[in-house]
Amino acid sequence: MSKKKIAVVFGGCSSEHEISCISAASVINNLPKDKYEPVCLGITREGRWYLFSGPAKEIADGSWEHNTLNQPAFLSPDRSIGGIVADGRMGFDVIKVDCVLPVLHGRNGEDGTIQGLLQLSGIPFVGCRALASADCMDKAVTHTLLTAAGIHQAKYLWFYADKYKTGAAKIKVKIEARLGYPIFVKPANAGSSVGVSKVMNEGELDAAVARAANEDEKIIVEEAIVGQEVECAVLGNAEPEASVVGEIAASAEFYDYDDKYKSGTSQLYIPAHLDETVSEEIRATAVRAYRMLGCSGLSRVDFFVRNGREVILNEINTMPGFTSISMYPKLWEASGLSYSDLLDKLIKLAFEVKTKY
Repeated sequence: MSKKKIAVVFGGCSSEHEISCISAASVINNLPKDKYEPVCLGITREGRWYLFSGPAKEIADGSWEHNTLNQPAFLSPDRSIGGIVADGRMGFDVIKVDCVLPVLHGRNGEDGTIQGLLQLSGIPFVGCRALASADCMDKAVTHTLLTAAGIHQAKYLWFYADKYKTGAAKIKVKIEARLGYPIFVKPANAGSSVGVSKVMNEGELDAAVARAANEDEKIIVEEAIVGQEVECAVLGNAEPEASVVGEIAASAEFYDYDDKYKSGTSQLYIPAHLDETVSEEIRATAVRAYRMLGCSGLSRVDFFVRNGREVILNEINTMPGFTSISMYPKLWEASGLSYSDLLDKLIKLAFEVKTKY
């Protein structure tokens, strides 16, 4: 049986470019070699696309961009192409692929943009469709939809950054009245805790809003929850499954970018230190939120647990990290599904929804 060609797309115009590359290298190294042939398509921080044929370690360390064999290339939205168009020595080459694995985090990768292109192309791809990706990426939209569904979350409010410039006083009054301090200030559309600040009092608010505004025009403010930080991995399409629940003991003030991807000093407990009834509530809520938001393929659903009993949904990540220290593959490994088998399952799930575009 011939191997299926899997286009692994990585990099991107995102503050999470570096992590995307590390995740992609891990994915390539763990793809079942007897079933799949990876085709690597990298996107630079400036938005240039290249077909890359070098080793995965060059993707992980970022040196792939300087490989002299790189070919300018792009995924075609034309369904008659069914893959990648590359600038070859004798003209344009067409590389047909069977499936796309968009290992892209954050804006321009996890927010529905690449998913829209893939839906136009008609090529099966791993992960949520464009609408679910966009809804889950925008924390203000996610909060609004989950509130309507009656799913318990932290108290919040949101506003546009330009409104803060002219109406900061009014916004500060609302924050004090509805939330109090401490709070978290976040860009509505960013991941991996990029641009996030914990704010202890009103005097720290201006700087926190400015930091978040560097990432997105929409700002969300949430009450600071004191409790356990736990995560649950969800896998599937119409009948998704939830993994065992894992717990994070952050080494920083909160589980920030460095803690997630660089220092690796946080303690991860799988399973989480929770009563079984609470773990089951988290797993059921994760699946309910996943279905309500229209997710497919995969997502990681993050929660707080206050006083060991109160389950509070924090956020949903539609393309979670796939590095060697990432929770999503670790949670499934603890649930009996190896990294390679997880990738195999994700690709199979992608083929299930091909006819629904």
